[in-house]
Amino acid sequence: MIDAAGLRVIKAISDHGSFTAAAASLGYSQPAISQMVRRLEDRTGTVLVERLGRSVRLTEAGQVLARHANPVLAALDAAESEVAAIAGLRAGRVRLMAFPSSSSTLVPRALSLVKKRFPDVEVSFTEAEPPESLAALRSGECDVAVAFAYEGTDLARGEEDLDAFVTRKLLDDEVRLALPLNHPKAKSKKVKLADLAGEPWIAGCPRCRGHLLSLAERAGFNPDVAFETEDYVAVLGLVSEGLGVALIPDLIRRSAGNTGVVTLPMDPASRRSVYAVTTPDLQRVPAVSATLDALCEAARTKSLCS
Repeated sequence: MIDAAGLRVIKAISDHGSFTAAAASLGYSQPAISQMVRRLEDRTGTVLVERLGRSVRLTEAGQVLARHANPVLAALDAAESEVAAIAGLRAGRVRLMAFPSSSSTLVPRALSLVKKRFPDVEVSFTEAEPPESLAALRSGECDVAVAFAYEGTDLARGEEDLDAFVTRKLLDDEVRLALPLNHPKAKSKKVKLADLAGEPWIAGCPRCRGHLLSLAERAGFNPDVAFETEDYVAVLGLVSEGLGVALIPDLIRRSAGNTGVVTLPMDPASRRSVYAVTTPDLQRVPAVSATLDALCEAARTKSLCS
């Protein structure tokens, strides 16, 4: 009912005592001021300005508006300044969620790029596997999710409707076999999964375990999963002690190496695709867009961002 322009006009009339002086202070014509006052009076349903020949004075209702104008207009000006700062990347906040094996390689590089280029933009980071991060994105609990999908599966795996999201592919991450150094296949150039059918296996996150079961089924065996942990440092420790073999993504291999473990390509090769995911509206927010660009640049050392 009451707009900011109308409040500014009432305040100017209160300060200057006439339509003409109010118009001059605001850069409007005198007829424009008269029209804005009439429109505001129509909206409020009462007289706001009493015309007295060449001079005017505010009615009681007009004085109420004038009294409230200062704090209201000050708050609006402050809001405009903050929005302008966000739009100009002089401020802003981005809530990033990413799966654990990206948090030691891809994510730190991206956060460093944002910090260097836009020091006033704040990026918070939480670890979460794809089902949780995509659900958080949908519910408004995060702004960008870094998620992955193994070959032959979609990113949401039926758990979320991807039509509501915007995805940017960051890289393809090869999945390798982790074997103890003294394993008979440790010096092979490539290893078929079926050659390890009789080994005890160490499984990771639910999606990773599902990928292992899918690959094993195609290779004609049901793996004996002896240990389960989502901590890849623990996975490599178990492998190095000869307690089993495991599937290890390249992102982990490069950041959490273990001298007691050898990692070998599979025959045939296996990969997972890594994506940055947001919503159509959020991708237009400057700080979110800058974070997406940083993730792409961080990933570009291995794969083109598309």
